[in-house]
Amino acid sequence: MEPDPGADGKGLNLYEAAFLSGGPGRVGDLALVTMYRERRLLLAHTGWVTVVDPDGRDELERAVLSAIGPEGQAPVRPVRAALATAVPVRALGDRLVAAGLAVSASAGTNVAVAVRHVRAACALVLVTAAAALLLVPPAAGRGPVAAWFVLPLLLTASCLLIARVEAHPYSRWASPTGQRLLGRIDVPPRRTLAQRSRDDTDGGDTDGDADGDADGADADGGLLTALAVHGTTALPDPALRAALKTHWGH
Repeated sequence: MEPDPGADGKGLNLYEAAFLSGGPGRVGDLALVTMYRERRLLLAHTGWVTVVDPDGRDELERAVLSAIGPEGQAPVRPVRAALATAVPVRALGDRLVAAGLAVSASAGTNVAVAVRHVRAACALVLVTAAAALLLVPPAAGRGPVAAWFVLPLLLTASCLLIARVEAHPYSRWASPTGQRLLGRIDVPPRRTLAQRSRDDTDGGDTDGDADGDADGADADGGLLTALAVHGTTALPDPALRAALKTHWGH
């Protein structure tokens, strides 16, 4: 994989930002859209991808072509699934984990599961306390019964508060250091991206001069940055969003 497919100047390249923001699936989206914007792939709104240029320029692009298959055309969904487990994507994740920017799959899962368990325990304490108080006759006094549930309620609520302070916002992919780097990336507003997309559709600079090339490069860079950080919902082109639509948690 090329080390810098479009660096943001803040310490992360786009593929790294994509992984930290959305995991392996986001990296696959970024690779597909990058090749699409370079006219090396076709992405149809019907959910099919077609190869235009069969020569991959790096390991990830070769993984894209391999996932599409020798026929040169395939549904986008299985291509994206194959990319999520491709060797270059796994290697990227391992490098980010080793650098302390990403959380390992087991660590991220363990934190999320632990938070869910504590929430469930807190809810159970509340439900049990309410049921117990309803069963106690008013004449007998409900104070002693309520006291039994104060300590477990305080413990579970305190654990949730600590988890929120220490680990919130919960990220499946980025460590706190990685989240800070992501926060430094300047992402163009979607309205700006939509305007650039309309300009491209209208023909933009038809003279093909250097300014036109620079504007096109800026537009591509902004769109790819938005995709890396925010996912397919940031794409202004509805046909492109439809082509990539699937359940990656975008």
